[in-house]
Amino acid sequence: MTPTQNKTFVKLAGSKFFWSGLICAAIFLNLLLYLLYKGVQNSPQTGKSAGNRDIPNVVFSNVTIQAGINFVHNNAATGQKLLPETMGPGVAFVDLDNDTFPDLLFVNGTGWPGRNKDSTKETTCALYRNDGKGNFTDVTKGSGLETPIYGMGVAVGDFNNDSKPDILITGVGQAVLFQNLGSMKFQEVTANAGVSRPVTEWSTSAAWLDYNNDGLLDLFICNYVLWSREIDQKNNYKLPGLQRAYGPPMNFEGTYPCLYKNNGNGTFTDVSASAGIQINNPATGRPLAKSLGVSAVDLDRDGWIDIIVANDTVANFVFHNEKNGTFRETGASTGLAYDPYGNTRGAMGIDTGRFQGDETLGISIGNFANEMTALYVSKQNPLMFSDEAISRGIGNVSRHLLTFGVFFFDYDLDGLLDLLTVNGHIEPDIQKVYPNQSFYQSAQLFWNSGQNGFMLVPPEKCGPDLVNPIAGRGSAYADMDQDGDLDVIITRVGDSPVLLRNQSPQNNNWVRIKLVGSKWNRDAIGAWVHLKVGNSRYSQQVMPTRGYLSQSEMILTFGLGKAEKIDEASVTWGNGPAIPVPGLELRKLNVLQQGK
Repeated sequence: MTPTQNKTFVKLAGSKFFWSGLICAAIFLNLLLYLLYKGVQNSPQTGKSAGNRDIPNVVFSNVTIQAGINFVHNNAATGQKLLPETMGPGVAFVDLDNDTFPDLLFVNGTGWPGRNKDSTKETTCALYRNDGKGNFTDVTKGSGLETPIYGMGVAVGDFNNDSKPDILITGVGQAVLFQNLGSMKFQEVTANAGVSRPVTEWSTSAAWLDYNNDGLLDLFICNYVLWSREIDQKNNYKLPGLQRAYGPPMNFEGTYPCLYKNNGNGTFTDVSASAGIQINNPATGRPLAKSLGVSAVDLDRDGWIDIIVANDTVANFVFHNEKNGTFRETGASTGLAYDPYGNTRGAMGIDTGRFQGDETLGISIGNFANEMTALYVSKQNPLMFSDEAISRGIGNVSRHLLTFGVFFFDYDLDGLLDLLTVNGHIEPDIQKVYPNQSFYQSAQLFWNSGQNGFMLVPPEKCGPDLVNPIAGRGSAYADMDQDGDLDVIITRVGDSPVLLRNQSPQNNNWVRIKLVGSKWNRDAIGAWVHLKVGNSRYSQQVMPTRGYLSQSEMILTFGLGKAEKIDEASVTWGNGPAIPVPGLELRKLNVLQQGK
């Protein structure tokens, strides 16, 4: 404070105006807090009913071992407390052999270079083939995916439109692209494709998307912080009473995300700078982003896909597609950059969904401990959002958890998208310092009750396996056993995953839809399906990138509740018109090919 500012403050503090204003402000603040408190008390956060609707009994059962999954994540932790050891891994539910059955791909870490091989072993990602009934066989050996990578996330998309989805693995010091050769065989093509990254980069979430509507999948990659073992050890972060602890990202410099344009010949061009996605810190002129999550979605329904980036401890980004190969960053003006009080948060996973049975878009972002999970909801202007986590029943009960994975899905097939969050702290010894925190934390399943908002599902309604405390990270969903309901996979840092079978009683109708592009990209990523059922309208986007470092299946599952017919159905391919789709069959997988 300058001397002039100090004199002004003293003068004001001595005046009646100052003190009367302060008293009024205090009264107003108390009233506001009371109203917020009453709002929290009356918000549908937990409970057993919403109006005439009860939280359904849909149990998720842990079937990891019996399904044949024996993968264990290696984060190479040996006591050095290096930040990457806390952050992974991701997972993908994806049909890699085109048999319509979602296979499982687990991202893995590997031993740190220069360490004793007896203490940290080289490991690779793991690929499991699905037999169509939810039983899996490890087919990693001989697949071509056995390259040791300190992996983080995964993005799957058919970048050359040959009907075989390809794989990008992100990680510390590299991102690796594997081309699908068919029959569960892959070839590493990173350098030839032109997507090699500097060894100083730490890539996290990634998304395949067609940002210029040319029918080819482009690639967006998030980068976290400028990291090396030497930088990490030099920071020497400590918690009170601990020798060393995992440090926050504030101690590391930011980075830029990157965008690759698909050239159509198996190669890509880095257009990050010209596309306008490299944002600098206005105070330092250095890269600002510390990106962990990405969601590609057409926010304003103009037929051009936009990009939302969840940043850790700095403002979130919204890249609005300007339809000319460039983006404009609009995070602050859309209301998505900060929390309701103008603060940044420790953002991790992100997902979007039209969850109300209308055009309203919800954007959920998982945040650090003592920062509630966000639920930004669009207003009449589709480019304006407000965080309604508290009033919608999510905020208060999520505040103390550290949330990584988030995604919308209709677990009870009633037509409304529900929300699952995956939680777990980064510091195993956190409870020694903060007794109200714990390393292992329960996942939270929020049932969408409609007009009464979301309700936290108690264990007796979803089963103990779903809420068993873990150090959760990535998560994804798919109908792995072809029974119409959505099953869940959750990864644990340094541990085995949890595969959860949805034991829905199947009282509700449903329809599953797979889109196949021709003029559009083969995977139909970015396309929308719209259904009218009675007075409700449901819309879902083909976008496998969901949550944190992970990918869910590309097939869309619409719950229909008790409805016995679909009144209207249409598909929107990119910026084209809505194409009517007659004759969808209920309780079946419907394959819709563009132009047919």
